[in-house]
Amino acid sequence: MKNLRAKLKLFIGFGIIGFFNPVHVDAQVADSLLIRCVTHERDIIRERKNPDYQQSKIKTEEAIQEYLKNNRSQLRKSATDEIIRIPIVVHVVYDGAVGKIGGENNPNISDEQIRSQIAVLNEDYRRKSGTNGFNTDPVGVDAGIEFYLAEYDDNGKSTTGITRTQYTERSLFNPITDDDLLASIVYWPSDKYLNIWICRFIDSYLGISQFPSVVGVDGLSTKNEIYEKTDGVIIDFRYFGRNGPANTSKIYNLGRTTTHEIGHWLGLIHTWGDAFCGDDFCTDTPPAEGSNQTTVCTDKYSNCSGFRTRNMIENYMDYSPDSCMNIFTADQLARMKAVLALSPRRIKLVESAKIGRLDPSDNLLVDVFPNPAIAEVNANIRFSDFQNFSVTLYDQLGNALQYQNFTDVWSRKISVDINKFKTGLYYLKVTTNKETVTKRIVIK
Repeated sequence: MKNLRAKLKLFIGFGIIGFFNPVHVDAQVADSLLIRCVTHERDIIRERKNPDYQQSKIKTEEAIQEYLKNNRSQLRKSATDEIIRIPIVVHVVYDGAVGKIGGENNPNISDEQIRSQIAVLNEDYRRKSGTNGFNTDPVGVDAGIEFYLAEYDDNGKSTTGITRTQYTERSLFNPITDDDLLASIVYWPSDKYLNIWICRFIDSYLGISQFPSVVGVDGLSTKNEIYEKTDGVIIDFRYFGRNGPANTSKIYNLGRTTTHEIGHWLGLIHTWGDAFCGDDFCTDTPPAEGSNQTTVCTDKYSNCSGFRTRNMIENYMDYSPDSCMNIFTADQLARMKAVLALSPRRIKLVESAKIGRLDPSDNLLVDVFPNPAIAEVNANIRFSDFQNFSVTLYDQLGNALQYQNFTDVWSRKISVDINKFKTGLYYLKVTTNKETVTKRIVIK
């Protein structure tokens, strides 16, 4: 453990002498001046403010390494044996007019741009064939982790997984120092949801994340839990999603900033270990002298082990342009699994996501209850994977009385308000891209 502690102190301490000055501008910044991630830089500030924070990071890493050592056989199993699904709530914070959604230079980004980011995450973490997230590298893996917009809020009410909050007291946010402010504006419990805040950043930053904490380990202070409400990811609206009207960069326009930041949220470290030839604690990512903070995908080499090796610039935890990225490695997956098994908030989040979730079905299945009904009728709607579907209520004459539409969602329970309809026979029609099921409903 002494060697590990020495490495960690180097990793943690390097940032204090390597802290950089960003380009301070409020207008659009040239791609070559953009700073992909400032997660490490915020950690430096936290270390200064909280004396226990550095020790907590060391204890967390020791716990991860101990878990990896003791669970090698379990970790060798395919990640797809059990898919882990993580609910996301996207908090859009903007200062413009209420109701003006989407378009250029508008932090109040569209639902379509948000959904495109969820699609990118699933392509990248599932290494989906036929997408930008696929690779043929022998150390590349399907992480077996999927993401979806939250379907229910903390009170059990149906939600789109998107919140929109007008905040006129400021238009620009510093992701390093304004995380508490954003969490005070809007926040959902971080042990039930992965919070992602979208806003306009000051300076040249793209994104930031919060590393997981591990409590209940001997010698580890619980003070790290003060960061409960900032536990999540913050992304500048111009780099969230894929090729939307708000995306202004030519190289950070494919949604990989969020893929990268969620990697940190799952415990991954930059491939160069945030130090010259540093350690990311993954043996299958080659050591690197530094990040690939460039605008191109040209091969880059390092001399860290006494001989020249190629940097893994295609790794999501480097700083490469979005189009270069396409790989998580087996060791990185093992770290993510360890974090999901050790971090209290991550454990609760994954478990709470399972509660009330309906099992998928190869064919469209619709179960209506209660039936007959008086004020409200519920329907458990099951199908395979994530799909679009619609629900329409008809009277006996075929008149459409009520319509609901759902985009890219998991099997779910829906509710239909029938309070204003007369007693009699009605029909509930559920339609996916491929199937339709109609159920009779009696209103008493």
